[in-house]
Amino acid sequence: MTVIKRKSGVLLHVSSLHGEYSVGSFGKAAFEFVDFLAEGGFSYWQVLPFCIPDECDSPYKSEASFAGNPYFIDLPLLAAEGLLTEGELASAKQRTPYATESERLTREREPLLRLAASRATNREEILAFVSTRPQVENACRFLALKRANGGLPWQAFTVSQYSEEDYFYFAFTQYHFWRQWQAVKSYANAKGISVIGDIPIYVAADSADVFGNRDQFLLDEDGHPTAVAGVPPDYFAADGQLWGNPLYNWKKMKADGFSWWRARLTFMLELFDGVRIDHFRGFEAFWSVPATAKTAKEGKWVKGPGMALVKALREVAGDKLIIAEDLGDITESVKKLVSGSGFPGMRVFQFAFLGDPATPHLPHTYENNCVAYTGTHDNNTLLGYVWELDDATREKMLEYCGYTDADWDRGYDAILRTMMLSHAGVVIFPVQDLLGFGADTRMNTPGRSKGNWGYRMTGEQLRGLDAAKYRRFNELYGRI
Repeated sequence: MTVIKRKSGVLLHVSSLHGEYSVGSFGKAAFEFVDFLAEGGFSYWQVLPFCIPDECDSPYKSEASFAGNPYFIDLPLLAAEGLLTEGELASAKQRTPYATESERLTREREPLLRLAASRATNREEILAFVSTRPQVENACRFLALKRANGGLPWQAFTVSQYSEEDYFYFAFTQYHFWRQWQAVKSYANAKGISVIGDIPIYVAADSADVFGNRDQFLLDEDGHPTAVAGVPPDYFAADGQLWGNPLYNWKKMKADGFSWWRARLTFMLELFDGVRIDHFRGFEAFWSVPATAKTAKEGKWVKGPGMALVKALREVAGDKLIIAEDLGDITESVKKLVSGSGFPGMRVFQFAFLGDPATPHLPHTYENNCVAYTGTHDNNTLLGYVWELDDATREKMLEYCGYTDADWDRGYDAILRTMMLSHAGVVIFPVQDLLGFGADTRMNTPGRSKGNWGYRMTGEQLRGLDAAKYRRFNELYGRI
């Protein structure tokens, strides 16, 4: 059994960092957040996927899993290099600090970044950087070709040549994305903070990944999926969740030694110190839904690649932290795969009081080789969860955490302490749970296409967090 050193961390996506330009970035606020983590005695910063989000702002269905989100590029850093003027910076100032201004970003950010790209004097350096990363280069070519085809899905492409200036623009964004992020990550590592990334299990049908690797997916002769991904009815959705991603051709992938997955994990471990693999249970068996289905209820379970893929991933990962997201419909076969992998699974406090006395999500059952969360990006915030519980369940939950005062509003820290003192090797808190924020700051509601991924904290809120308090918690419960 793998033994994990007792540590803790905070979940905060880069988009949620404070700043002045409509979305969090790799600028000053990222360094300030690292400082808070170090002062608070935390060891991990966990983020959501860094890839380009889809039209609903979700980073879990990207058009290029080997390309970084250009919105994370810090504009003041570009200005410091002479690529933007002060007037252009001023015109990009946000109208609200409390939410990602996604519509405005969609409308205005690319023209501004294209302007910066047009002023680059190191074109050869940028193109050379991309050429040494084949998957990034392929993503840039796909994005340029998609632009040449008026944004149509690749299955409808009629133009086979792209503009060199479009290609350079995408190369420029990836160059600055990598360069700025590596500065943040290096700073974090120097402060004793490791960064955990996130790998969505699936990719979008209209993506560089499928376009360039069609034999790796289950597609018809026109390039359309024959079946799509999702999950059956569960805690989050009565009809299940119809994700719509194409499914992998696992037989083909196994035949070539899972080369695409090896490349993907290698890429991610260049960006991060460890990763969480989303929907890990899909490696044991995945929910296959007919491409014509209206809801995920029409799907069925199909066996996945299992330990053969896990062994390939372990070879790539070495001693890096790999978290297996083993939530949802978990069978004995899934448990066996997670255990056999050696990867720590996940436990979520908000799932502990749903009525099952044998649930593995009760903190007293946590083993060392797991990563425990008060909630994930798909859950309500902790305060929102506590507020919405019925009186009897709330009372039971707080009593479990050692709090019996009638004024339940003051029992919040008892939950945080319960997580800290558990046997879980790593405990992760979404930043909203440290801030004590309610449901209005929830990151994502599964099954809802709009109104997600927009949460942002302000600089004042970050500076208002009591780092000394969390350092004391980490010291008391042996997590430093």
